[in-house]
Amino acid sequence: MNDTSGRADALAAQYRTDGYCVDRQALTSAEVTALVDEATRLCREEAARLVGGDVAGDNADDLGRFLAIHFPHKLSPLMLATLAHPRIVDVLTRAIGPNVKSMQSMLFIKNAGKPGQAWHQDEDFIPTRDRSLGAAWIALDDATVDNGCLWVIPGSHRPGVLWPLRQHENPEYDFAPESFDFPYSDADAIPVEVPAGSIVFFHGHLLHKSLRNRRTTGFRRALVNHYMSAESLLPWWRDGGAIAPTHDLRDIVMVAGTDPYAYKGIVDLNRPYVRAESARTTPA
Repeated sequence: MNDTSGRADALAAQYRTDGYCVDRQALTSAEVTALVDEATRLCREEAARLVGGDVAGDNADDLGRFLAIHFPHKLSPLMLATLAHPRIVDVLTRAIGPNVKSMQSMLFIKNAGKPGQAWHQDEDFIPTRDRSLGAAWIALDDATVDNGCLWVIPGSHRPGVLWPLRQHENPEYDFAPESFDFPYSDADAIPVEVPAGSIVFFHGHLLHKSLRNRRTTGFRRALVNHYMSAESLLPWWRDGGAIAPTHDLRDIVMVAGTDPYAYKGIVDLNRPYVRAESARTTPA
């Protein structure tokens, strides 16, 4: 067994046990720089157009006016290619299975002072039929407690329970609803501080959150991609609403193995959009 395989095996084992794992500095500095440059371009050009405004200038504050861009892989060939980055595929094919598909990407900007997200489980918003949902959270900046890194409750994925959701008015977090009434406390949570280029993998049932970026300047940017087993149907649509359990969204990207539902074809339905800070709609 080579070092790469051994590392990926160990990470997948931790993913199954704790619900998350960290591949530190999985991306090279050149790869991080390329993604940061592309994130800057998307904010200055694509995001501005999506909200119907002028293309941003060179001022860094122009970039910070966006919380996040959803589906950046539909705007950027580089971010599309990153869905299937070898370091991601190495872990996911061991943690999820040999056949893996992706259905969503999100580029979080999180400028100084911007809010985080309250406790939640991703599977509440992207349901699978086999509990295979997982995320690859790529740090484009060093993520620390003071600039709003992830917090996780290790092992909270194991019960397989989706805890109830409610709206909140806590200014520490954005509009997304929070999970509550779960048998854990903040004392069970740990911060996941990572250097730029690291990938945090976490299970769709894992309780996680992030706090406000408390710095006075600077970003905490992250590219977050979601994945699941290709064998599972995907009864999901980003706008929410009632979806039949036999529904299978085919707006996907295969990143590993074969697609057992290839006969259905691939469609292009989800459209990129900008995440608002105060909108009161169900997030994807």
